[in-house]
Parts: sequence; structure tokens; C-alpha cells
Amino acid sequence: MLKEERQKYILDQVHLHHRVLLNDLSESLNVSIDTVRRDVKELDNEKKLKKVHGGATSFGFMTFTKDDGNIYLKSKKISIAEKTISLLSDGQVILMSGGTTNMEVAKLIPKKLDLTVFTPSLHVAMALLDHENVEVIFLGGKLLHDAKFAVGGTVVNALSQLRVDLCILGTGYLDAKFGLTEFDWEVIQVKQAMIRAAKKTVILTVSDKLHSVQKYKTCDMSAVHTLVTELDPSDPLLDAFRPFELVLV
Repeated sequence: MLKEERQKYILDQVHLHHRVLLNDLSESLNVSIDTVRRDVKELDNEKKLKKVHGGATSFGFMTFTKDDGNIYLKSKKISIAEKTISLLSDGQVILMSGGTTNMEVAKLIPKKLDLTVFTPSLHVAMALLDHENVEVIFLGGKLLHDAKFAVGGTVVNALSQLRVDLCILGTGYLDAKFGLTEFDWEVIQVKQAMIRAAKKTVILTVSDKLHSVQKYKTCDMSAVHTLVTELDPSDPLLDAFRPFELVLV
């Protein structure tokens, strides 16, 4: 594979997952970790991504705002957000995780809709403040610098006191066999607590993330009530998820 092809793959993965690990890139590309490290350093010098310890992040992961027009796969994420809005109703109490797709949901919430939203995502909390009829409760804890996402025992303990109507989770990696996975152990602890705190869990994901797996499991597919993608629910790409009797939206 040419260097240009490798670097395009690296950028695609960074934009899709927001953060990637050098070991994973090395394995996927079947090249040495030193080769990947050089590629990432070069892309960092070109300001196309940010090199971090053991991996790389997209600039959007650290700085995106509700008005950011440079969101990767934005049209797909808007489609997912529009479908997600149809699941909301007056008086609901919901949990929302972070991520660019949840940011699109936050933007599209109808102004007249009365909701109470708990979130450990500082980005999402700030976006929701534009809605006068939405009561926003930020679940504070140790704030991750890049993701602006609160983690730790304080957040998990607060979530243990809740029983909300819906938990709306953004997706890092999703696979029918291995479920929802991530590579950040602290984030997983919070997401697991969010799932336990909800009557129903809704997963939002672009189809590009389907059939991808990371090291640590957040939950099995059996814990998920609804899966929202930009695809038509009858799309064959979703066939592997049908045995779980999910609501496909």
C-alpha cells in the first residue's frame, strides 16, 4: 500500500471514530507501528489530525461546536438525528452521551418540546442550553480534555440514582456478535451506568461503524432496545442485528 493510501485510511478512521490507536492502525494496515507513527507524525505536521500518546484524534473531536459545518459524514448524522427526534415526546426524562451525532440531535430538538436531559457531555449540555423548554442537568466529574466528557465515580454514582425513560448513546464501535465496544475504560464505566439507569437504550450510529470492534465491551446487543442508522430499516447491512429483535429506525 502506498503512503498516500495509508494516510487516507488513517484520516478516514480518525474522522469516523474521532480517536484511533497506533496499534490498531498497524494491525489493520499490516505495517509496522513505526511506519504508522511516522505517518501520523506527518499528518500532524500537516494539521490534518492531532497526534496524542499512543494514537491520534481529529481536531473536530476536541473543538466541534453545534454550528460546526465540517462534521465527518454530516448528512448521515443529520438523517439519524431526524429519526431520533421522532422517539422523543413531551415530559420525557432522557440521558444523552456525547459525540457529533448527539450534537445533531441536540440541535434538532423542537423548541416547544419539554424535556429533562441528563448528560456527562459538556458539548451536548452547552448545545441543549439553546432550548428554553429543556431542563439540562450536567453530570459532572473528571472531565476528559479531548472529548469534554465527564467520567469517574461521581458520575457513575449520580447515574445510579436515576431511572430515566430513554438513554441515547453515541457509538464508537458496533458489532452484532460483540455488541457496543470502546477503547476507553473510563468512558465505558459511565456508558454502562447510563444503560442501567434507563428503561430503554437507543444506539445511534452511522452505517460506516457497523461490524467494527474495539477492546472493551460496553454492552451486548441484547441490552439495546432501538438502533438508529441513516439506512432504511430493511437494508441488508442490518440483517446481522435482526435476531436481537431490536427496533430498527
